[in-house]
Amino acid sequence: MTEREQIDALRLQVIPNIGNINAKKLIAHCGSPSAVFKDKVHHLLKIDGIGRHTINGLFNKIYLDQAEEEYLYCARNNIRPTYFIDKDYPEYLKHCIDGPIVLFQKGNINLKNRNVISVVGTRNITSNGMAFCEQFIAEIAPLNPIIVSGFAYGVDIAIHKASMEHGLQTVACMAHGLNQVYPKVHKRYSEAVMANGGFVTEFWSGGNPDRENFLKRNRIIAGMSEATVVVESAEKGGSLVTADLANGYNREVFAVPGRYSDKYSRGCNDLIKRQKAHLLTSAAELIYLLGWELHEKKETPALQRQLFVELDEMEKTIYDYLQHNGKQQLDTVALECKMPVFKVSSTLLEMEMKGVVRPLPGKLFEAV
Repeated sequence: MTEREQIDALRLQVIPNIGNINAKKLIAHCGSPSAVFKDKVHHLLKIDGIGRHTINGLFNKIYLDQAEEEYLYCARNNIRPTYFIDKDYPEYLKHCIDGPIVLFQKGNINLKNRNVISVVGTRNITSNGMAFCEQFIAEIAPLNPIIVSGFAYGVDIAIHKASMEHGLQTVACMAHGLNQVYPKVHKRYSEAVMANGGFVTEFWSGGNPDRENFLKRNRIIAGMSEATVVVESAEKGGSLVTADLANGYNREVFAVPGRYSDKYSRGCNDLIKRQKAHLLTSAAELIYLLGWELHEKKETPALQRQLFVELDEMEKTIYDYLQHNGKQQLDTVALECKMPVFKVSSTLLEMEMKGVVRPLPGKLFEAV
């Protein structure tokens, strides 16, 4: 993308009343950001949903000046403005209709061919929540995923730190421009985050961490990832908003259960109860439901596996069910075998390690 195209993309982003959805409509119709500014107004008005109010400021020079200034600021401060069809733009976010047309990145972020999940939760993390973050990252680390969160107090910073301790790439999604760090006390982690991933935002330099910006930020946390994990949440909170957004993007959502008497477990329990999230007690459940365990194995006949592999009682029950019923989904296996889903998912993981079952696309499993 040329410098002029990048500036014109920024220009579209800053003009009031256009927004990301309409900006993408204009670009799709005209062919590029720069082409939008070369087209005739009466041509643009023929686009579905585009009216004079939308494009009122399209040719106002003040927005061109602002875009050029922001482009220069980014160049001077090692910030990369990534256009929504660029190869460096988060792949999952490309599929969100309201994803920003320009996303600013800073650090050593590499999103190519990687598993990406978001982890969010209350700012008032408990000792149980802290323990889960550490355990979850330790369990999932061998798969080398990218962990996205919001760099806030509580669950966010706990998951960023745990990710870095295990050498995982972690991405902090900010609710303000990258000329500052909020909360300021977390500035001490900035260099480590940039070395192990980096920061992203849709907000320009000078953009402040205003309340409404956090809600906008949440859609990027949800949109960047294949799945969102809610560790702890009260009955209301930003984490539940992120979970709803993830569901709206047709992404998987997981929630860590707890006692209903615990204030910061109520939000997670409600997500599970309303079937808005899968119950999550270990990384194994997420790994299986997302199909991350898919990999090539040297196959041998099922009979030979039965002769040489020892299975415990639960494994035998699951194996026999799959052998007699063919490919089945995790929930079906749990229901028919009369076992909890979390037990079945972790058992299936052990069985795959033994080479007696294999996962298939569509979250199916079969006996080998």
